[in-house]
Amino acid sequence: MNQAPVTNYPVTDRVKNALAISLRGCEELIPQDEWVKKLARSEATGVSLRIKLGLDPTAPDIHIGHTVVLNKMRQLQDLGHTVIFLIGDFTTLIGDPSGRNTTRPPLTPEQIKANAETYYKQASLVLDPAKTEIRYNSEWSDPLGARGMIQLAAKYNVARMMERNDFHDRFKAGTPISVHEFLYPLMQGYDSVALKSDLELGGTDQKFNLLVGRHLQTEYGQEPQCILTMPLLEGIDGVEKMSKSKNNYIGISEDANTMYAKVLSISDVLMWKWYTLLSFRSEADIAALKAEVSAGRNPKDAKVALAKEITARFHSAALADAAEQDFVNRSKGGIPDEIAEISLPLGVDGAAQTIGALLKATGLAPSTGEGNRLIDGGGVRVDSQVVSDKGLKLGAGTYVLQVGKRKFVRLNLA
Repeated sequence: MNQAPVTNYPVTDRVKNALAISLRGCEELIPQDEWVKKLARSEATGVSLRIKLGLDPTAPDIHIGHTVVLNKMRQLQDLGHTVIFLIGDFTTLIGDPSGRNTTRPPLTPEQIKANAETYYKQASLVLDPAKTEIRYNSEWSDPLGARGMIQLAAKYNVARMMERNDFHDRFKAGTPISVHEFLYPLMQGYDSVALKSDLELGGTDQKFNLLVGRHLQTEYGQEPQCILTMPLLEGIDGVEKMSKSKNNYIGISEDANTMYAKVLSISDVLMWKWYTLLSFRSEADIAALKAEVSAGRNPKDAKVALAKEITARFHSAALADAAEQDFVNRSKGGIPDEIAEISLPLGVDGAAQTIGALLKATGLAPSTGEGNRLIDGGGVRVDSQVVSDKGLKLGAGTYVLQVGKRKFVRLNLA
């Protein structure tokens, strides 16, 4: 067993508060009654619970959608529990089939190593590094060997594995399923055995894998972990799950001005879900803010507060303030303090160049034609003045070209 057996320890107010924090924004907590007992035991004995989150380093960067579960980890970490940030360097070699309708191509060890180097650095912007246990699942997975893998595979049956929606759907559709994909949930589950976890966190798409871990712990004579799933965060479009491939994401390594502006771009409705899942403000504070908006306060005030909180977390309070001012300047047609600078030669014999051609040359428009269309729409400015004439030509000098509210270039023509 992980700890002393769970018995009827008293459910104190501190335990009830810890349960409320656990439940905030979560999709499912399975089984909730067992988690309450674990919390009560921890409170009575002073022994912290072991809370696990595993991430496979499939890409070099993470976006704020990934931080939904990291935020929950931080909340539980602040309650005094041990959080384990598990980097799946071994499981990434297999490739997680969760939510896939085709086999996921495995990454090379070199790709995994390169990606893993940045993962914890980024996660530590949310977690408290001094109180976080960092592990790699190759520690116990590599030593298993062929014999150990066979023994592990004997502890789960194919019928249960085929209950998994993505496997079931692919089998029914005649889409190939590689045998190695069956190993993924087994190896993720074995991580829970190796770490003796009391609670494992994951997105809703990880529920099957988390339940396998609970099953395997029982097979190995351990007290089974509880599982807590968090909803997948919609991206800035408010429709699709946040994803780089859908270009609706906010990368946590993006610059402060971009991050701030992207948060401000979300809808007023989506803002409240983001508050619940991403903000560290209390639920009481959020409820009070929502009530003020319902009573007539401008919802933009609440969105600005959220944008500044998120930007400050991944940058600093000073940079969040500067991003706010930058956004205000842009909204008023002002020119940011720091913009890209490009030098271009004049045309043949020092001839001036048309504004449409310059928009293409500076990368502010993909083509001269598109640049002219932007001019027709009133979206182009030169030195803060709206351009209405597509025939405008610029001679030698320095100009600030602007497209929309966020694209600027300082152009030197000589």
